[in-house]
Amino acid sequence: MSMLLPWNLKTNYLRGKWSEFLARTYLRLHGYRILARNYIKGRGVYAGELDIVAQKGRTLVFVEVKQRQRLEQAFYAITPKQRERIIYGAQNFIKFNPQYQGYDVRFDAVFICLPFTVKHIANAWSL
Repeated sequence: MSMLLPWNLKTNYLRGKWSEFLARTYLRLHGYRILARNYIKGRGVYAGELDIVAQKGRTLVFVEVKQRQRLEQAFYAITPKQRERIIYGAQNFIKFNPQYQGYDVRFDAVFICLPFTVKHIANAWSL
């Protein structure tokens, strides 16, 4: 019987899901509370997409997760258009969750290089 290990995952979808799991676990271990995952508001090119919404103290953190074979590749994988969609998703999240309207907002990135390398960049970009 072969064991399904993350580095044996055959599809981008499965590697992405594993990477998001690793990112959520990393964030939890560093004191973040996960509020939402795979949050999508809207449709098509106007959809706001958020991989992870987390909270640490009075800061609301919107996290983009990128998995690549090398960490250097992951750093360049978040495009300006993608940042716009994440910002749009963050605005919608706050609009539909008014209990967070007084919180500070931050945009982070978590880069994953399988099987287990995790690099967290706090405040990766701003509005």
